[in-house]
Amino acid sequence: MNTLYKFYQDEGKKKLAQSLSIKNMMAVPQLLKIVVSVGLGEALSNKGAIEAVSDQLTRISGQKTIVTKARQDIATFKLRKGDAVGVKVTLRGARMYDFLEKLVKIVLPRIRDFKGVSTKSFDSFGNYTLGLSEQIVFGEIEYDTIDKVRGMEITFVTSASDAKEARALLTLFGMPFEKEGRKRV
Repeated sequence: MNTLYKFYQDEGKKKLAQSLSIKNMMAVPQLLKIVVSVGLGEALSNKGAIEAVSDQLTRISGQKTIVTKARQDIATFKLRKGDAVGVKVTLRGARMYDFLEKLVKIVLPRIRDFKGVSTKSFDSFGNYTLGLSEQIVFGEIEYDTIDKVRGMEITFVTSASDAKEARALLTLFGMPFEKEGRKRV
């Protein structure tokens, strides 16, 4: 069993319920899934980009990726319905907690001049989206084998009803949020 999940089940739920003043343990917010996605506008001209990013994302997440397709034609971008425009992977269960633990304890501290993740990326449903500007911060990616540095979005889908509950949940898991009042440059 994953150590982060075990901590959440044994101690974290009680702490979270107490700090949020929730009486029913079934109403305590929990992490439902993590979606890691990479948008590839260059895939229209570079067909090898989808395969390269898919391989990298598979290494990072430990799970096979799916290719996302365009839903409609957009003439301005020379995009046709059904063209490959990105790659994503949805993590649940043990893999989700393994990825979260790796992200919080290994990947985020490796980012240069890291001061914490933004507190402004919560939506009104209690989900959080984190953007990384380069995939090379993950240890599974060998710098010599990549063709181009690409960014990715990591979305944490929670059962929280608002941003306050979601932030408390992610803080419990060790997400390093930036300090209040600090100005970003």
